[in-house]
Amino acid sequence: MHFCRPMVLDALMKIKMEQDSTLAFRKSCREGICGSCGVNIDGINRLACLHKIRPRGTTKIYPLPHMYVIKDLIVDMNKFLAQHNRIKPYPIPKELCVKSEGDQQFLQSIKDREKMDGLVECILCACCSTSCPEYWWHGHTKPPNDFLGPAALLNAYRWIVDTRDGATHERLSELRNYYNVYRCHQINNCTSVCPKRLEPGRAISQLRLYLSKFKKKPKPDMVGKAPSDPYKACPKDECE
Repeated sequence: MHFCRPMVLDALMKIKMEQDSTLAFRKSCREGICGSCGVNIDGINRLACLHKIRPRGTTKIYPLPHMYVIKDLIVDMNKFLAQHNRIKPYPIPKELCVKSEGDQQFLQSIKDREKMDGLVECILCACCSTSCPEYWWHGHTKPPNDFLGPAALLNAYRWIVDTRDGATHERLSELRNYYNVYRCHQINNCTSVCPKRLEPGRAISQLRLYLSKFKKKPKPDMVGKAPSDPYKACPKDECE
């Protein structure tokens, strides 16, 4: 028997190594970065690598709720990731770059970058979406009449406020379906369980302001592009 470290993930690994080698669960970084080990612990969605074992009593561990279970604590993430892919989680430039990909980078001021704090940290652990009653009811219906869920909508808002992105109108048009955004009832379970302390509920409320045209994307403080290679951005003798 080996000493067990204090986190729930450590206990699961100990069980797998010493008691039941067939126990199935996901893990990777063990530091709250990858989001692989999302499970339901004592009725609350958490990352097993960040939640400590209770010193007394019994700890009950379940797979993430209202997801199709593949085996033990492993759930099917295909629908969740497909919904994330539908919000186009990548920058769409206003104009096509004439130069080859990777030669230029878009400029952004520090102030504009700070607007994305609390958005870019999402690790897609699905703790927020699987704690949302509306996602339980309408998250698994047939697209496009499915509720995208807090995680996907948080990331949609992240790209809408990014000043380097030029497809704000197209992104909002894709979200105008009533089921995509407006099924949210602002219960804010998503915010309370987020292991990165993000606020998906607030992001969804901001999306509604953009969709209703009460709020518009402000002009960026900095525009244009710069060579991605620092030696091309300034004379070689100045860069050394």
